Amino acid sequence: MTSPARFKDLCIDARDHQALADWWCAAMGYVRRDDLEPADDGWVRPRDWPVPITDPAGRAPLIWVVPVSDPKVVKNRMHLDVVGDTAALVTLGATVVRGKDGDDVDPETGGIEWDVLADPEGNEFCCFAPSEPSPTA
Repeated sequence: MTSPARFKDLCIDARDHQALADWWCAAMGYVRRDDLEPADDGWVRPRDWPVPITDPAGRAPLIWVVPVSDPKVVKNRMHLDVVGDTAALVTLGATVVRGKDGDDVDPETGGIEWDVLADPEGNEFCCFAPSEPSPTA
């Protein structure tokens, strides 16, 4: 049986979509798609249009940073999960919404093993520490 839908792209709303596109590029190692794949005819995306950003290695989904006029007010109903360095993301401008609960986390009591962060416009995302390298024999 075929499913009625499949994943295509991810969209993030932003009041300053140009700045937030640059922030996510710096945070994720993404680039603006139009810089990676410029139009042959010299066409340039208007600055008020959504900004597509992409993983230059092609391993991760396309993200559209979409201009909106209203500020983010309530918690996201969906969010990104990333593997990364919380301190480095905070240095780039993220804020910690909730820190992980330490090494002896008990999920049964609501403990979490990741940090909940927000991008500069308040969009929440979870940051998981990279896995420890496997010991070699």
